[in-house]
Amino acid sequence: MRAALRLGLLFGAASLGLYLLTCRLPLADHRSLRFPSDLEELRELSEFLWYYKREHPSYVLLLFCSAYLYKQCFAIPGSSFLNILAGALFGPWLGLLLCCVLTSVGATCCFLLSGALGKQLVVSYFPDKVALLQRKVEENRNSLFFFLLFLRLFPMTPNWFLNFASPIVNVPVVQFFFSVLIGLIPYNFICVQTGSILSTITSLDDIFSWGTVLKLLAIAVAALIPGTVIKKFSQKRLNLDNPDSTRPLNCKRVT
Repeated sequence: MRAALRLGLLFGAASLGLYLLTCRLPLADHRSLRFPSDLEELRELSEFLWYYKREHPSYVLLLFCSAYLYKQCFAIPGSSFLNILAGALFGPWLGLLLCCVLTSVGATCCFLLSGALGKQLVVSYFPDKVALLQRKVEENRNSLFFFLLFLRLFPMTPNWFLNFASPIVNVPVVQFFFSVLIGLIPYNFICVQTGSILSTITSLDDIFSWGTVLKLLAIAVAALIPGTVIKKFSQKRLNLDNPDSTRPLNCKRVT
């Protein structure tokens, strides 16, 4: 309960800080400044911020980064909308750079927050999933980075759960950070590129089609290849270093 209370206080403080940041906009209508929940709201927010960005680009950048980190740090769904918004506001390449950096920094903040305050909460609510992830991490300890990379590239992986559970299963924070930074590049690229043609999109199904999912799946499988090679090489090296480990023991019966 103490950890949950601290986590709630941090969430409340971050929410208040983000709200105060939006209130500093010298515009009368602040109702447009809310996280979009559908495509129409995303278009309205994009037009609103694009108009304001012409005179205050630094403030729009600060507001976008703060909102993105807020969502990532507390594992709030809807990052795809912000990725698309980044492409619409900052262009495909700067938007991609922003999303990759903010995703990895925000996920690492979530990692540290979970490690400090949320271990008991995550284990109590998701005991089976944590146990499964722990087993897989130990099985792939010799090639852990490539395994983490595969999880990020795999389109069906719940990234919010990985952010929460990784410190519990003893994933090093450096490997965690770079697996997020590299592993989510394809996903971020697809979303950001969509932002440049936001006016022509009629549904989010146009973005995440079966063709897109299959491409992400192929990239994820390719990420497993180096890890498999390293794992086999490590096992072979272990057998060479300990040749007696594969021989049966000659035990004499004691009478």
